[in-house]
Amino acid sequence: MFQRADGRWTGVVDLGWVDGKRRRQSVYGRSRKEAHERLQAALRTRSDGLAPAPARLTVGQYLTADWLPAAKAKVRASTFDSYRSIVDVHLVPALGKIRLTALTVADVERLLRAKSAAGLSPRRVAMIRAVLRIALGRAVRNSVLPRNVAALAAAPRQERHEIEPFAPDEIRTLLAAVHGHRLEAMFVVAVSSGLRMGELLGLSWPDVDLERGSLTVRAALAKIEGEWDLVPPKSSTSRRTIALPELGVVALRAHRTRQLEERLRSGGVWDPSREGHDEPWNLVFATATGRPLDGPNVSRTFHAILEAAALPRRRFHDLRHSAATALLVAGVSARVVQSILGHSQISLTLGTYSHAIPELQMDAAERMDALLAAR
Repeated sequence: MFQRADGRWTGVVDLGWVDGKRRRQSVYGRSRKEAHERLQAALRTRSDGLAPAPARLTVGQYLTADWLPAAKAKVRASTFDSYRSIVDVHLVPALGKIRLTALTVADVERLLRAKSAAGLSPRRVAMIRAVLRIALGRAVRNSVLPRNVAALAAAPRQERHEIEPFAPDEIRTLLAAVHGHRLEAMFVVAVSSGLRMGELLGLSWPDVDLERGSLTVRAALAKIEGEWDLVPPKSSTSRRTIALPELGVVALRAHRTRQLEERLRSGGVWDPSREGHDEPWNLVFATATGRPLDGPNVSRTFHAILEAAALPRRRFHDLRHSAATALLVAGVSARVVQSILGHSQISLTLGTYSHAIPELQMDAAERMDALLAAR
């Protein structure tokens, strides 16, 4: 190992004969320690008998030409859109020119620190690391890399978002505040059934049975490459049929009437056509012209309603948390709440809504007192 004139340290590994040619691999580092780490990684690759990556294959080339095409065939379109954005915006500009086999833990941690310093949220930085970890995991499975340096890199510390559900009296105030609003039914269904925003915005009228008082979640609305589309639920348990409380049925009946009147008044402007599909949009919650609603716009409307009603500022997603908390406190079993929310595991339900457990324990103690006193 030696130091170059430009100050970088260099090491060379003899990879032996590959495809009829003698191949050597050079590694570089900003310091002797960094170069030594890369040299050791290259030596481990050789000693483990791994299939050597092309000598000049860079991280950028691997991510864009190898991993992304492979990932596209395995994940949902919305997930792939997220992967590609992170690769293009964050990974390639920072790591793209480094040779794949020379990438180190220090390189990844340097990237994560830079993103944090640039003001990205811990959750976003963790997502960048996660995408790189998934991508490099494929290279490890294909015996191109000896280890996954992204998995070894220290993950940014994330502070758990504190759940702030609405109290029962706040929910009643909110329902009074949205009365008569063109999206009243959406807020009622959200706070009474716990649907995610994407599930609400992707809900179609054929999925609503007002006679039986139920709705079926079959899809969620998502923007893919700048275009709206309906994507499958995030998991098999997210595809579910749930019973609606009576106030949800009443609100949806009124909403359907309001939407039909809106369509008649549109004077031909109503255009529910769906590009690339024979069937038009038939969304329960749509714009005044029958098109998909934009999530950020819905959130802004929600915040304006909260402000006008003098209610504390909350995220739209907190309506889902409010529904789950209210159900648990009302004595509905965690297993039933899990199925209503579409959680994949009951541990997720109990872990997310642990704040409701003390009240449940008090209720259990009172019931035990009543049981024992009756004897």
